[in-house]
Amino acid sequence: MTQTATKDPLLQPYQLGHLTLKNRIMTTSHEPAYPEDGMPKDRYRAYHETRAKAGVALTMTAGSAAVSRNSPPVFNNVLAYKDEVVPWMRNIADACHSHGCAVMIQLTHLGRRTHWAKGDWLPVVAPGPFREPAHRAFPKVIEDHEIDRIIQDYADAAERMQAAGLDGVEFECYGHLMDQFMSPLTNALDAPWGGGLENRARFALEVYRACRKRVGNRFLLGMRYVADEAAEGGIPVEEGIAIGHMFKQAGVDFLNVIKGQIHTDAALTDVIPVQGMRSAPHLDFAGRIRAEVGLPTFHAARIPDVATARHAVASGQLDMVGMTRAHMADPLIVTKIIEGREDDIRPCVGANYCLDRIYQAGDALCTHNAATGRELTMPQDDMIAPAPVQKRVVVVGAGPAGLEAARVAAMRGHHVTVFEAAPDAGGQLRLAAQSHRRREMIGIIDWRMAQCAARDVTFHFNTYAEAADIMAQNPDVVIVATGGMPHTDVLEDGNDLVVSSWDIIAGDVKPGARVLIYDDAGDHPALQAAEVIAGSGAHVEVMTPDRSFAPDVMAMNLVPYMRALQDKDVRFTVTYRLKSVLKNGNQLSAVIGTDYSGHRETRDFDQIVVNHGTLPLDELYFDLKPQSANKGAVDQDALIAGRAQPWQAAADQFVLYRIGDAVAARNTHAAIYDALRLVKDI
Repeated sequence: MTQTATKDPLLQPYQLGHLTLKNRIMTTSHEPAYPEDGMPKDRYRAYHETRAKAGVALTMTAGSAAVSRNSPPVFNNVLAYKDEVVPWMRNIADACHSHGCAVMIQLTHLGRRTHWAKGDWLPVVAPGPFREPAHRAFPKVIEDHEIDRIIQDYADAAERMQAAGLDGVEFECYGHLMDQFMSPLTNALDAPWGGGLENRARFALEVYRACRKRVGNRFLLGMRYVADEAAEGGIPVEEGIAIGHMFKQAGVDFLNVIKGQIHTDAALTDVIPVQGMRSAPHLDFAGRIRAEVGLPTFHAARIPDVATARHAVASGQLDMVGMTRAHMADPLIVTKIIEGREDDIRPCVGANYCLDRIYQAGDALCTHNAATGRELTMPQDDMIAPAPVQKRVVVVGAGPAGLEAARVAAMRGHHVTVFEAAPDAGGQLRLAAQSHRRREMIGIIDWRMAQCAARDVTFHFNTYAEAADIMAQNPDVVIVATGGMPHTDVLEDGNDLVVSSWDIIAGDVKPGARVLIYDDAGDHPALQAAEVIAGSGAHVEVMTPDRSFAPDVMAMNLVPYMRALQDKDVRFTVTYRLKSVLKNGNQLSAVIGTDYSGHRETRDFDQIVVNHGTLPLDELYFDLKPQSANKGAVDQDALIAGRAQPWQAAADQFVLYRIGDAVAARNTHAAIYDALRLVKDI
């Protein structure tokens, strides 16, 4: 079925100025932090081309390509102020255009939303002296000569993008310098750049006019802007609508609507919601802006599924709907819609591993699609080809690692059998989904179970497999994905007196009245346990020896935990280490020390919870290891390069691997990546 042969609102073409977009689905501007030396090289191209090939109509590159040297690249931004960016962007444009996909880029000056200790170590500039809490730099108040230079920098950058063959540019007018001028919360300048709305809007409009003069009318220029800061003293919706009309009158080609602020983790999370938060919370607002301003309107804010996206277009709220994180989870969304395979779409579960990694100076990765961002070495699903020889593959464990191994092996055409000791699949993710707010995590498991069922994978649940059970299958390949169990034996004394975070989350142990959670792992289970305990009305103290708590939860995922905990009897203590636990009548005495000195103190609780990762359940692996052809070895160089493992087994032998937490305590993404890169070539 072709896109034009269907009445699906998402598959209808859209005329944007002179440009015909083949459907209504786009990926909005985002910085996956894949540049090398500030340039969008082959990894960047492969990422966007994969989505273009699969049918997206418009891919918006760069979350914030920097137009000026005094906009330090705090997110590993594309450096649009360098001439050498042109051939790299041309490669992206040519690749995406070859699949009928339009290409644009977001240009910006970060203003105060960066830090001076990046890039060229130039002072951060802003239209006021107010520090952005997220990046902590105190800005220099911008001067006229800097304003003039930055306006020309924008025009130069737009000209470079036109020379690269792109279809247009989007300017970032939310949270960055344009918006810092626009907002009365951040603009402390006098006229002509500060004061009333007309003066505050002057910078954005001058940038637009300079760029339009440079690139002409056949190059699209749009604004991604805040139409309501949703903050006292900020831009109200009435001003937002007025700003939209200013942009329309100036000749802006499209609007991309934002509601809220991004200066703190909490504010950013309301603009870009994570799991447990409402889907498409600003869609109706974007529709109002479209109706009242009358410009082509784009929008993206947790539109994770096709049904929501279809409603956004069919109801007239949007002209183009952004499904950016959804395309990180599954770049084949449009192909699957066209082919009538919507049930096959890998769901975005809102884990926000992608964005949280960026804000922690990493690169964007999807928690359950390990090929995203690794398209040069890892196959997306449409690139997983049948194996030349069918093999008997046995997988032990039906957590995320085991299910990914089973799924990919089945896609390769192998005969796959899975043993699982529990009555249900899921492993630690089933435990994580016990928290109502994180229940979407089970989508990682449900999708893989459906994929396995469609490929006739055989499952044996409630089966604690031993070596003899595995050997009875006469396997060619055995993959041990048995996961791990909580490691609580970490104290000098009193290990038998503590419980694990898993015990609390699963409901196997009831919360006490005064509870210490000792978190030496920094991941989700400690805070999930804290939510359960605090919800019971108990006093909770979360203690860590680190200088910050829950670092592996990361910024945006931390926000809903804090909202759930801070109105309850919960305290957070950093830089203290639980040394031992002693019985003291019906109380437990916690002996507390620190890595910084010889200080010791003792405090009483009636329950102590330890969160210290897991220890591998590896007994089966070591039982099988001597009998395997490769003795469990992995060729590390091949693994890193994405090549097939070299091991071959004789007719009466098998090759053995272990993956996920059966190797060491890590996270869901690591478990799935282990499976994909091993099994894709089996």
